[in-house]
Amino acid sequence: MSAYDADVIIAGAGMAGATLALALHQAGLKVVLVDPVAFDSQLAPTFDGRASAIAFAAFRQWRALGLAESLEPHAQRIEQILVTDGRTPGAAASGPTAFFLRFDAAEIADRADGEPLGYLVENRHTRAALAAGVEAAGIPVLAPARVVSATFDARAATVTLADGRTLTAPLVVGAEGRGSVIREAAGIGVLGWDYRQTGVVATVRLARPHHGVAHEYFLPGGPFAILPLTDNRASLVWTESTARAAALKAARPEVFHAHLQRRFGDHLGEAVVEGPVFTYPLSLQLAERLVAPRVALLGDAAHGVHPIAGQGLNLGLKGAAALAEVVVEACRLGEDFGSEAVLERYAAWRRFDTVTLSAGMDLFVRLFSNDNPVARLARGVGMAAVNRIGPARRFFMQEAGGAVGDLPRLLRGEAL
Repeated sequence: MSAYDADVIIAGAGMAGATLALALHQAGLKVVLVDPVAFDSQLAPTFDGRASAIAFAAFRQWRALGLAESLEPHAQRIEQILVTDGRTPGAAASGPTAFFLRFDAAEIADRADGEPLGYLVENRHTRAALAAGVEAAGIPVLAPARVVSATFDARAATVTLADGRTLTAPLVVGAEGRGSVIREAAGIGVLGWDYRQTGVVATVRLARPHHGVAHEYFLPGGPFAILPLTDNRASLVWTESTARAAALKAARPEVFHAHLQRRFGDHLGEAVVEGPVFTYPLSLQLAERLVAPRVALLGDAAHGVHPIAGQGLNLGLKGAAALAEVVVEACRLGEDFGSEAVLERYAAWRRFDTVTLSAGMDLFVRLFSNDNPVARLARGVGMAAVNRIGPARRFFMQEAGGAVGDLPRLLRGEAL
């Protein structure tokens, strides 16, 4: 490997890319991370304001990588999830409905070793833990540094940075988001569409304890989620039409608060916004392929999905675990781990789960983001049926926890 700058170059030092870097490094491979944004900038509370629901299997991966001590103080256990089909104009506008879903971690405690349904962690804390882990491991990070092009031949990938530097490795991973330069350079197309919706994200402090319960209301404009955070706070993911979201973003604080309380209801008392309000346009984007010779795609470079079930980052973390295992096993067997034949094992492992989950999220968006009475009746009956069928309910909980199917070792909490 002396002819190369690294065994694996990872373009994108976000959460999926940094997780992959730690997994490969732990197994003895030389990794270089490249990112246009310095780690320090990503740690500021004003960087993006988001929090992520982490499946318990994905959290096991971070434990296996030695990140538990730095992450667990900031990780809020999700003990229950309550899903309700709401009506216009919001969660507080009407009485209770017979159509709802309730997921309880206690139901699957024996199968999940006492794990919750998942964890809510603010992205800045996750990035800080990953950055500290990367620094402690001595993994080189080129940041700020932007990848502008890449070429691939029979033996190596060559990445060119904006400052003219070049790096070579047997494998390059595109993990730099939806506008992936690596994906484009590899000639991998994308398909998808715009939902004409925008996610409004804010952190609120609650007047009453949330007890680790996550609430999701399906409203005609899109889902409205109240996700529990540590210190009796909550992360709001409020989906609206693009025009309404822009108006909310520009609204005076007292106007925003009035709209918020109308949708939020009074079951947790007053919700007071802490920090900035952020908005994100929502769309579906899937790469046509996950791999090409010398290239693998990871995270949003491979799949950008609607946040309706909080599975976007979890898809990326599952991908990191699978790709790390495929590459490490191939390396130990003396195989060319950057060859398409080896990388196709990763693609085959992740393709079905990625496509089915993305399609499922798209179907949920279309089924629930409307006030059609026929659609409302159909989804209500479906929710009530699942709520009354224990095995179906437990399967959905296992699936949301990332513990269904052929799991990579890291998702089982085992080191590579």
